[in-house]
Amino acid sequence: MSRAEEAARRAELAAAKDRAESREAQVLIDDFLVQARERGIAPEPLRATLYDGHGVRTDKTGWYLRLNKSVAVGDDGAYYVLTVPGGLRERFTGVRLRPTPPPLEVGRGGKDGETGGLADFLRWRLERGNAAQKS
Repeated sequence: MSRAEEAARRAELAAAKDRAESREAQVLIDDFLVQARERGIAPEPLRATLYDGHGVRTDKTGWYLRLNKSVAVGDDGAYYVLTVPGGLRERFTGVRLRPTPPPLEVGRGGKDGETGGLADFLRWRLERGNAAQKS
């Protein structure tokens, strides 16, 4: 097998692993949605942060999963990374969020210290209830 074929094989295996992880993570998110609704934990309008640091409104509502509000689960069951590109126009008009495949480990590779299992972040958010919206 050539080096190029081997590299393509490794890339496909990694992509398959990522797809399987996202399917598993989506099961956790779906369970979170049921529990949040049963507990009466209301979604809130989500805000994103542009690369230049400005906060902007978005077209989604949901629940923040990190204290720095950089990731969230939408009330549509999608996983959103809330650090987005944009400029002056987006500061006035807001942004349309695009879902990303959910990971089982939130913040993987990050250096801010707020990393961990998706299940832990979802449990933390449920434990905070509606009080999280006041912070």
